[in-house]
Parts: sequence; C-alpha cells; structure tokens
Amino acid sequence: MDLEIPPSLTIPASELSWRFSRSSGPGGQHVNTTDSRAELTFNVAGSATLTEEQRQMLLGRLGRKLVGGAITVTASEERSQLRNREIAMAKLAELIRAGLVPETVRRASKPTRGSARRHRAAKELRSATKQQRRRPAAD
Repeated sequence: MDLEIPPSLTIPASELSWRFSRSSGPGGQHVNTTDSRAELTFNVAGSATLTEEQRQMLLGRLGRKLVGGAITVTASEERSQLRNREIAMAKLAELIRAGLVPETVRRASKPTRGSARRHRAAKELRSATKQQRRRPAAD
C-alpha cells in the first residue's frame, strides 16, 4: 500500500518496511498471542522518490528523529494490527508533510507603545529595587 502525502508526493510501498511485534497495554490475553504493534520505517537518505531538495529539507528538519537516515514510527494504540498499520502510516505521512512545509520568514516589527511603556516601567521598578539594596550614604 503506497503512502500518499498531499499534494504531490507518493511513496511507493517498496520503500517502506514493516515490522510487527507483541503490543503492551489493553487487550487481555489477546495481546499475549498476536503481533499487533506495527513499526513502519522509511529510509529518507536512500529514497529514490524524493527530490534532492526534499531529501535535504527532511534530513535537516527531522534530524533528531532519524537513525541512520531512516525514520521509524510505531503504533500500538489499537488491538488490531490492521488499524495499527493505518495509524503508523498516518503518523509517518504527518511527519513528512510537516518536514516539507516551507519555512516562513518572520519580519521584525516595531514594539507597540503599550509594550514599550510596560518595559520601561519594569526597568524603573528593577532600578528602584537595586537602589534600595545599596549601603546608606555615610554623612
């Protein structure tokens, strides 16, 4: 099953690798007998689907979540392996979508009159506090 990331990126199933294991949590004895925990891995560094620009953007933004150039997401919220697979695919799609969003440049603006007034008042209060700590003048 291919992973579609709107608007224009589709990662083929051949670039995704799955691993399943026993899940902890609710489910009673069912949990002890089925491999319902899903682990989905996508190799960002070795992907043929991504353009070089997309690859560099993902490697830079997801750097701390990558291990050896690959990103891994896990899902063990549900009792069903199928549902956990769907959740893992949604998590990976969201991570990649967030990593590919272009950065917005923040333009610095002038402080408002009220914020400048509050800033000045805070400085005056701090100054008065420090002046009170001084040793009295020896007359």
